[in-house]
Amino acid sequence: MIGIFYSGIGGLTEVRALRAARPDLSFVYLGDTARAPYGTKSPETIRRYAEDCADFLVSKGAKAVIIACNTASSLASGHLRARHPELPIFEVVGPAVRAALAASGTKRIGLIGTRATVGSGLYEKLLKAADPSVEVVARHAQLLIALVEEGWVDAPETASVVGKYVAPLREVSVDALILGCTHFPILKAKIAEAMGEGVALIDSAEAVVAEFRATLEADAAFEASLDRGGSASYFVTDPTPAFSAIGSAWLGAPIEVSKADIAS
Repeated sequence: MIGIFYSGIGGLTEVRALRAARPDLSFVYLGDTARAPYGTKSPETIRRYAEDCADFLVSKGAKAVIIACNTASSLASGHLRARHPELPIFEVVGPAVRAALAASGTKRIGLIGTRATVGSGLYEKLLKAADPSVEVVARHAQLLIALVEEGWVDAPETASVVGKYVAPLREVSVDALILGCTHFPILKAKIAEAMGEGVALIDSAEAVVAEFRATLEADAAFEASLDRGGSASYFVTDPTPAFSAIGSAWLGAPIEVSKADIAS
Protein backbone atom coordinates (compact mmCIF):
# COMPACT_ATOMS: atom_id res chain seq x y z
CA MET A 1 0.00 0.00 0.00
CA ILE A 2 1.26 3.46 -0.93
CA GLY A 3 0.21 6.38 1.28
CA ILE A 4 -0.23 9.84 -0.23
CA PHE A 5 -1.10 12.96 1.73
CA TYR A 6 -1.83 16.56 0.95
CA SER A 7 -3.38 19.48 2.81
CA GLY A 8 -6.54 19.18 0.72
CA ILE A 9 -7.47 18.15 -2.78
CA GLY A 10 -4.38 19.17 -4.76
CA GLY A 11 -2.54 15.89 -4.15
CA LEU A 12 -4.99 14.14 -6.43
CA THR A 13 -2.76 15.30 -9.29
CA GLU A 14 -0.16 12.90 -7.83
CA VAL A 15 -2.82 10.19 -7.63
CA ARG A 16 -3.69 10.76 -11.27
CA ALA A 17 -0.04 10.54 -12.33
CA LEU A 18 0.56 7.45 -10.21
CA ARG A 19 -2.54 5.66 -11.49
CA ALA A 20 -1.54 6.40 -15.06
CA ALA A 21 1.97 5.03 -14.46
CA ARG A 22 1.15 2.03 -12.25
CA PRO A 23 -2.58 1.23 -12.15
CA ASP A 24 -1.79 -2.12 -10.52
CA LEU A 25 -0.58 -0.56 -7.25
CA SER A 26 -2.91 0.03 -4.31
CA PHE A 27 -2.87 3.29 -2.42
CA VAL A 28 -4.57 5.29 0.32
CA TYR A 29 -4.97 9.07 0.01
CA LEU A 30 -5.43 11.52 2.86
CA GLY A 31 -6.54 15.10 2.33
CA ASP A 32 -6.22 17.19 5.49
CA THR A 33 -9.13 19.40 4.46
CA ALA A 34 -10.05 20.45 8.00
CA ARG A 35 -6.70 22.23 8.43
CA ALA A 36 -6.03 23.43 4.88
CA PRO A 37 -4.35 25.41 3.53
CA TYR A 38 -0.88 24.55 4.83
CA GLY A 39 0.73 27.34 2.85
CA THR A 40 -0.24 30.02 5.36
CA LYS A 41 0.82 28.09 8.49
CA SER A 42 4.03 28.23 10.53
CA PRO A 43 6.80 25.65 9.95
CA GLU A 44 6.15 24.13 13.40
CA THR A 45 2.46 23.69 12.67
CA ILE A 46 3.11 22.19 9.25
CA ARG A 47 5.50 19.62 10.74
CA ARG A 48 2.90 18.67 13.35
CA TYR A 49 0.20 18.29 10.72
CA ALA A 50 2.54 16.20 8.56
CA GLU A 51 3.23 13.90 11.52
CA ASP A 52 -0.49 13.31 11.97
CA CYS A 53 -0.98 12.55 8.28
CA ALA A 54 1.96 10.16 8.01
CA ASP A 55 0.95 8.34 11.20
CA PHE A 56 -2.58 7.91 9.86
CA LEU A 57 -1.34 6.46 6.57
CA VAL A 58 0.96 4.03 8.38
CA SER A 59 -2.01 2.94 10.52
CA LYS A 60 -3.82 2.10 7.27
CA GLY A 61 -0.97 -0.14 6.14
CA ALA A 62 1.14 2.22 4.04
CA LYS A 63 4.57 0.75 3.21
CA ALA A 64 5.73 4.00 1.58
CA VAL A 65 4.54 7.60 1.78
CA ILE A 66 4.46 10.27 -0.90
CA ILE A 67 4.26 13.81 0.46
CA ALA A 68 2.21 15.33 -2.34
CA CYS A 69 2.26 18.81 -0.79
CA ASN A 70 5.08 21.17 -1.75
CA THR A 71 4.71 23.06 1.52
CA ALA A 72 4.97 19.91 3.65
CA SER A 73 7.76 18.59 1.42
CA SER A 74 9.72 21.81 1.94
CA LEU A 75 9.25 21.98 5.70
CA ALA A 76 8.55 18.47 7.00
CA SER A 77 10.16 15.77 4.84
CA GLY A 78 13.34 15.54 6.92
CA HIS A 79 11.29 15.53 10.10
CA LEU A 80 9.15 12.63 8.86
CA ARG A 81 12.17 10.62 7.74
CA ALA A 82 13.62 10.95 11.24
CA ARG A 83 10.28 9.94 12.76
CA HIS A 84 9.80 6.95 10.44
CA PRO A 85 13.34 5.77 9.51
CA GLU A 86 12.03 2.44 8.25
CA LEU A 87 9.56 4.02 5.84
CA PRO A 88 10.46 5.08 2.27
CA ILE A 89 9.29 8.70 2.07
CA PHE A 90 9.10 10.52 -1.24
CA GLU A 91 8.62 14.27 -1.56
CA VAL A 92 7.98 16.54 -4.51
CA VAL A 93 10.71 19.18 -4.12
CA GLY A 94 13.85 17.17 -4.95
CA PRO A 95 12.39 15.51 -8.07
CA ALA A 96 11.13 18.88 -9.37
CA VAL A 97 14.55 20.46 -8.78
CA ARG A 98 16.31 17.72 -10.71
CA ALA A 99 13.80 17.92 -13.56
CA ALA A 100 14.19 21.71 -13.76
CA LEU A 101 17.98 21.50 -13.90
CA ALA A 102 17.77 18.96 -16.69
CA ALA A 103 15.30 21.09 -18.65
CA SER A 104 17.01 24.48 -18.33
CA GLY A 105 19.62 25.53 -20.86
CA THR A 106 20.12 29.07 -19.60
CA LYS A 107 20.18 28.10 -15.91
CA ARG A 108 17.52 30.72 -15.26
CA ILE A 109 14.74 28.90 -13.41
CA GLY A 110 11.43 30.21 -12.14
CA LEU A 111 9.26 28.96 -9.29
CA ILE A 112 5.66 29.61 -8.33
CA GLY A 113 4.23 28.14 -5.13
CA THR A 114 2.51 28.93 -1.85
CA ARG A 115 3.88 31.62 0.44
CA ALA A 116 5.27 28.95 2.76
CA THR A 117 6.97 27.01 -0.03
CA VAL A 118 8.56 30.10 -1.54
CA GLY A 119 9.40 31.49 1.90
CA SER A 120 11.15 28.29 2.96
CA GLY A 121 13.86 28.90 0.36
CA LEU A 122 14.34 25.15 -0.06
CA TYR A 123 13.95 25.12 -3.83
CA GLU A 124 16.56 27.84 -4.24
CA LYS A 125 18.90 26.12 -1.76
CA LEU A 126 18.72 22.79 -3.60
CA LEU A 127 19.06 24.38 -7.03
CA LYS A 128 22.09 26.41 -5.95
CA ALA A 129 23.65 23.39 -4.23
CA ALA A 130 23.43 21.44 -7.48
CA ASP A 131 24.67 24.33 -9.63
CA PRO A 132 25.83 27.61 -8.03
CA SER A 133 25.47 29.40 -11.37
CA VAL A 134 21.70 28.89 -11.44
CA GLU A 135 19.57 32.02 -11.13
CA VAL A 136 16.30 31.38 -9.30
CA VAL A 137 13.31 33.71 -9.53
CA ALA A 138 10.50 32.74 -7.13
CA ARG A 139 7.03 34.19 -6.71
CA HIS A 140 4.14 33.04 -4.55
CA ALA A 141 0.87 32.43 -6.41
CA GLN A 142 -1.44 31.73 -3.47
CA LEU A 143 -4.66 32.87 -5.16
CA LEU A 144 -4.39 30.24 -7.90
CA ILE A 145 -5.17 27.51 -5.36
CA ALA A 146 -8.55 29.02 -4.53
CA LEU A 147 -9.38 29.53 -8.21
CA VAL A 148 -8.68 25.87 -8.96
CA GLU A 149 -10.73 24.67 -5.99
CA GLU A 150 -13.61 26.92 -7.04
CA GLY A 151 -13.57 25.21 -10.44
CA TRP A 152 -12.72 28.47 -12.22
CA VAL A 153 -10.02 26.88 -14.39
CA ASP A 154 -11.49 28.21 -17.63
CA ALA A 155 -12.69 31.56 -16.29
CA PRO A 156 -11.23 34.66 -17.98
CA GLU A 157 -10.44 36.05 -14.53
CA THR A 158 -8.17 33.08 -13.89
CA ALA A 159 -6.17 33.73 -17.05
CA SER A 160 -5.72 37.34 -15.92
CA VAL A 161 -4.51 36.31 -12.45
CA VAL A 162 -2.10 33.75 -13.93
CA GLY A 163 -0.71 36.43 -16.20
CA LYS A 164 -0.08 38.80 -13.28
CA TYR A 165 1.69 36.14 -11.24
CA VAL A 166 4.04 34.99 -14.00
CA ALA A 167 4.77 38.41 -15.54
CA PRO A 168 7.93 38.96 -13.41
CA LEU A 169 9.20 35.51 -14.44
CA ARG A 170 8.57 36.20 -18.10
CA GLU A 171 10.38 39.52 -17.86
CA VAL A 172 13.61 37.85 -16.72
CA SER A 173 13.31 35.15 -19.40
CA VAL A 174 13.33 31.99 -17.31
CA ASP A 175 13.41 28.91 -19.53
CA ALA A 176 12.08 26.45 -16.92
CA LEU A 177 9.27 27.08 -14.48
CA ILE A 178 8.65 24.83 -11.48
CA LEU A 179 4.95 24.49 -10.69
CA GLY A 180 5.58 24.38 -6.95
CA CYS A 181 2.05 23.47 -5.89
CA THR A 182 0.10 20.41 -6.93
CA HIS A 183 -2.91 22.55 -7.88
CA PHE A 184 -0.95 24.32 -10.58
CA PRO A 185 -0.77 21.48 -13.16
CA ILE A 186 -4.54 21.88 -13.50
CA LEU A 187 -3.73 25.34 -14.89
CA LYS A 188 -0.81 24.16 -17.02
CA ALA A 189 -2.33 25.27 -20.33
CA LYS A 190 -3.01 28.78 -19.05
CA ILE A 191 0.43 29.05 -17.44
CA ALA A 192 2.08 27.87 -20.66
CA GLU A 193 0.15 30.44 -22.67
CA ALA A 194 1.10 33.22 -20.25
CA MET A 195 4.78 32.25 -20.23
CA GLY A 196 5.09 31.88 -24.00
CA GLU A 197 7.09 29.44 -26.09
CA GLY A 198 10.39 27.95 -25.03
CA VAL A 199 9.61 27.59 -21.32
CA ALA A 200 9.58 24.08 -19.84
CA LEU A 201 6.90 23.66 -17.18
CA ILE A 202 8.03 21.30 -14.43
CA ASP A 203 5.10 19.35 -12.99
CA SER A 204 6.10 18.18 -9.50
CA ALA A 205 3.51 15.39 -9.58
CA GLU A 206 4.99 13.90 -12.73
CA ALA A 207 8.53 14.37 -11.40
CA VAL A 208 7.96 12.54 -8.10
CA VAL A 209 6.07 9.71 -9.77
CA ALA A 210 8.92 9.29 -12.27
CA GLU A 211 11.41 8.96 -9.41
CA PHE A 212 9.08 6.64 -7.51
CA ARG A 213 8.89 4.37 -10.57
CA ALA A 214 12.67 4.43 -10.91
CA THR A 215 12.98 3.36 -7.26
CA LEU A 216 10.63 0.44 -7.89
CA GLU A 217 12.65 -0.66 -10.91
CA ALA A 218 15.89 -0.50 -8.93
CA ASP A 219 14.60 -2.18 -5.76
CA ALA A 220 12.79 -5.45 -6.41
CA ALA A 221 12.28 -6.13 -2.69
CA PHE A 222 10.56 -2.77 -2.20
CA GLU A 223 8.29 -3.33 -5.17
CA ALA A 224 7.44 -6.82 -3.93
CA SER A 225 6.35 -5.36 -0.58
CA LEU A 226 3.60 -3.28 -2.22
CA ASP A 227 0.03 -4.43 -2.75
CA ARG A 228 -0.78 -4.93 -6.43
CA GLY A 229 -4.53 -5.20 -6.02
CA GLY A 230 -5.08 -1.81 -7.65
CA SER A 231 -7.36 -0.64 -4.84
CA ALA A 232 -7.87 3.02 -3.94
CA SER A 233 -9.04 4.51 -0.64
CA TYR A 234 -9.71 8.20 -0.12
CA PHE A 235 -9.90 9.90 3.29
CA VAL A 236 -10.34 13.52 4.32
CA THR A 237 -10.40 15.15 7.72
CA ASP A 238 -13.47 17.23 6.81
CA PRO A 239 -15.71 15.59 4.19
CA THR A 240 -17.42 18.00 1.82
CA PRO A 241 -19.44 17.46 -1.37
CA ALA A 242 -16.99 19.72 -3.18
CA PHE A 243 -14.06 17.35 -2.54
CA SER A 244 -15.87 14.38 -4.06
CA ALA A 245 -17.16 16.40 -6.99
CA ILE A 246 -13.86 18.06 -7.88
CA GLY A 247 -11.86 14.89 -7.18
CA SER A 248 -14.10 12.82 -9.41
CA ALA A 249 -13.72 15.38 -12.20
CA TRP A 250 -9.92 15.46 -11.88
CA LEU A 251 -9.59 11.67 -11.82
CA GLY A 252 -12.22 10.99 -14.46
CA ALA A 253 -14.21 8.58 -12.30
CA PRO A 254 -16.41 8.77 -9.19
CA ILE A 255 -14.55 8.46 -5.89
CA GLU A 256 -15.87 7.41 -2.50
CA VAL A 257 -14.51 9.52 0.36
CA SER A 258 -14.38 8.55 4.05
CA LYS A 259 -13.71 10.68 7.13
CA ALA A 260 -10.32 10.38 8.82
CA ASP A 261 -10.08 11.11 12.51
CA ILE A 262 -6.59 12.35 13.23
CA ALA A 263 -5.03 14.44 15.98
CA SER A 264 -5.95 18.11 15.95
